[in-house]
Amino acid sequence: MGFFSRFRKLGNKQQPDSVPSEAASAPAPSAAIGQEELTVALRQAEPRLSAWLDIILAGVAEPGDLLNERLGFLFSALDAPQDEAQDFITRFDSWRGDMGYARVEEFRSELQYQLALALDMEDEEDERSRLFLKLSQGLSKTKESITRRIDAMLTSHSAMDDEFWEELEEILIMADVGYEAMDQLVTRLKDRARQAGTQDPAQFKDILREELAEVFSLTPRITAVNPPEVLLIIGVNGVGKTTTIAKLAHRAIMQGRKVLVAAGDTFRAAAVEQLSIWAGRTGADFYAKGQGADPAAVAFEAMDKAVSEGHDLVLVDTAGRLHTQVNLMEELKKIKKVLGKKHPGAPHRSILVLDATTGQNALSQTKLFSEGIGVDEIILTKLDGTAKGGVVVAIALQHKVPITYVGLGEKMEDLRPFEGKDFAQALLS
Repeated sequence: MGFFSRFRKLGNKQQPDSVPSEAASAPAPSAAIGQEELTVALRQAEPRLSAWLDIILAGVAEPGDLLNERLGFLFSALDAPQDEAQDFITRFDSWRGDMGYARVEEFRSELQYQLALALDMEDEEDERSRLFLKLSQGLSKTKESITRRIDAMLTSHSAMDDEFWEELEEILIMADVGYEAMDQLVTRLKDRARQAGTQDPAQFKDILREELAEVFSLTPRITAVNPPEVLLIIGVNGVGKTTTIAKLAHRAIMQGRKVLVAAGDTFRAAAVEQLSIWAGRTGADFYAKGQGADPAAVAFEAMDKAVSEGHDLVLVDTAGRLHTQVNLMEELKKIKKVLGKKHPGAPHRSILVLDATTGQNALSQTKLFSEGIGVDEIILTKLDGTAKGGVVVAIALQHKVPITYVGLGEKMEDLRPFEGKDFAQALLS
């Protein structure tokens, strides 16, 4: 039985249409509760991971034997194999210790995220609701620069006339959408309003929401790869490549994949050491040759290790020193060439990491790397710390490169899959 089926099996109620934030519907047990009472409480709760976790963690304030016993019981109640349960508990306890979390309240949210990945529940409505809330909170500064101004604009116009569109253009420019993307977006919005046969400003948000969802819609692509899957992580220094690699490794490991991280940024003195620390925290294997080594040689030898040791995923870090752009691009091309020769089809994806707080600089970096070596997808970090979130729209419109993940904070759980429809809804809510 798959984990999705186990999820349905434990609960004896239908999935609710709306999900309360963190409350279980059944009475929470005390720390001294027995397994029989625990089972009853779990079965009476709404069939949601957060509700089950509330029950499992009731009366548990600190990590230790009680927490591990409760987690083991939850896995057992979901018919998960004992070895998988023990592996999760061991990994989580090690990770928690590395991160310095000493009380349940400090890591409860992260625990739920890791359980959702391990139990294949990330797409359940409970987790999607948590993600939507986190996305809405992360976009608060961007909403301040776009949505509130749009709301004010809607109250001051009786029709979507020339003055209306001119004011919208100013709002989008202020939010770092950029002139070219702004022009494209406004033209598309005018067309959509015309097709809908309306000039009523009250209809504008729905029109904008639908248009943004279409802007971010992804074209189908072949996801099958000849294992191991190889991801080449590129981007300038300071955008958060190291922590992004750690978060990607963490996600994959929680989903049961064996991960190897290769330290291809041999230019910066601290890069290899930092990546090694993060790889250790996530439980990923690590390969490096040290500062000054040939990055292509690192990639070549890392592939040998990955194939011989049966890794499912290889994450290859790269340098990002923009002051030597030509040399950087040549170095990246060499790495791609070596990977392709060593492992046909590799790298399967070249992922550009961008810092959302840099606004239009992120757009110019997309152009630079797309023209230099090609970009398959984008991860946008620090979206929670900027009022320049409009650059997301500019990237999608001008470069047609899919944004696959966004960073909404510093924790492992804060790198989440990007859904254009959810972004539009969160931005305009």
